[in-house]
Order: sequence, then C-alpha cells, then structure tokens
Amino acid sequence: MPDHASPLALTNLFGLEGKVAVVTGGSRGIGFMIASGLVANGVRTYITARKAEPCDVAAAALSEHGECISIPADLSTADGLASFVGALAERESQVDILVNNAGAAWGAPLGEFPEIGFDKVMDINVKAPFMLTQALLPQLEAGATADDPARVIMVGSIDGIRVPIGDNYSYSASKAGIHMMARHMASHLVRRNITINSVAPGPFESKMMAYRLDDPDSRKMVEASVPRRRIGSPEDVAGTVIFLASRAGAFTTGAVIPVDGGISTL
Repeated sequence: MPDHASPLALTNLFGLEGKVAVVTGGSRGIGFMIASGLVANGVRTYITARKAEPCDVAAAALSEHGECISIPADLSTADGLASFVGALAERESQVDILVNNAGAAWGAPLGEFPEIGFDKVMDINVKAPFMLTQALLPQLEAGATADDPARVIMVGSIDGIRVPIGDNYSYSASKAGIHMMARHMASHLVRRNITINSVAPGPFESKMMAYRLDDPDSRKMVEASVPRRRIGSPEDVAGTVIFLASRAGAFTTGAVIPVDGGISTL
C-alpha cells in the first residue's frame, strides 16, 4: 500500500491545495492552460488580461472546476498595474504563486521594424513582469518559508534561447531578457524565501501561434519541426508549472526550463 504520510508521496511532493496564485494573461492560450492546471489542483487562482469580457468568461469556465477570480487590467501601464495590485490586495494578503505569462509579439522585416514594435513588446513582456513581481513582494513574502518558498514563474519562450525563423526581433529579445531577468532577480530574492524560474515553451495552441497552426499544411510543418513530432498540450506546460510551484520544485531557482518537445536540442 502507498505510504501517503511519506514526504515523498505524490500528494506531498506535488500537492498545491489551499494555495493562492496569480496568472497574468490567463484568459487564453498558455496562460489559460496554466490556470486550468492550478485550479484543478485546489489553488485559488486569479487571472488577469487586458480585455475584461474574455477574462471574465475564462474565469467563469475555470470556476466550474475550482476557484478562479477575474481581475482585468492592462499591466503594461502604471495605472493598470496599480489597479490590479490594489484590487488583489483587497482580497488577498498572501500570494504563493505568481505566473508572469502575459505577452505580446510583433513581426516586421529588418529595415522596416517600427519603434512601437519594440516599445510595446518590451513593456508587456519584460517591464510588466518585473514591476508586478516587485509590487507583489509583500504578498509573496507573507507566507514564504525556507521549506515552502513563494514561487515566481516567468513564461519565456524557446525563441529566447534559439534564433527564431521569423522576423519577431523584439519578441526574441524580450524573451531572452525575461530569462536573464528571472535569474538576476532569483539571486537577490533567494534568501527572502522566493524562488524565480522561467519556462520556455515551444509551439502551443495560442493566438500568437494561430497564423502557423490554423492552416493544416502549416501545422504539419510546425509539428514536423519538433523532435517529439507534435505541439505542446495543456498537460505539458501546466505540469511543469505545478512542479515548480510544488514541494518538488522548492530547491529549484534561477532555472530556464524548455518545454519545447526537444527543439532546444537541435
């Protein structure tokens, strides 16, 4: 019979029930997948997105499986970030898991790439995760202990590790930046019982990948380019986040974990 009292039992290694999480960009794509995994495992999960209606609809759908609360906000602006932090503080004095997932992309040929294509992407993909993490430090520290630190998980990209095929220059730069920023922040926060790690997804179903995955022929090409010969599933990315957020991941910090079906090995 399994020894459920053992600290090495699955429920103790990977259990998250009763924790509080924030997932930015949680209304769709990878953010929705991650939020789904957290909600399904007993985590009270707050999702945020710039568009209120899709955020509310996503939270309602997730609430059928657990507890999910929508707080729409544009975290790329100072006012939007302050509004979200204030609304969250009215509900929670402690946050155990912060998943900085919200992101944007921009593509344009070299020589024609506009300044706004850098400013928008860097504001959303790099500055907003830094500012939100900084703003939530009191809540992250509130319940953090040496044995069970608070967790910050940055959602980077495989495009921040390898040279992408396309012309998304600011996107790849931002994702390489978020990986390094997470490592930098991790080194400063480790003694405050906060771990910071990054996941670097490959191709997953998302609005950002729709232009490649909606067309059947293009989808086959994407799948063929992945050593595992498929795109990522909710279980793949949610499982990685659950590991990092659980007791099993308590000794891991400053890491960048590819969730890419082997693309980073090519």
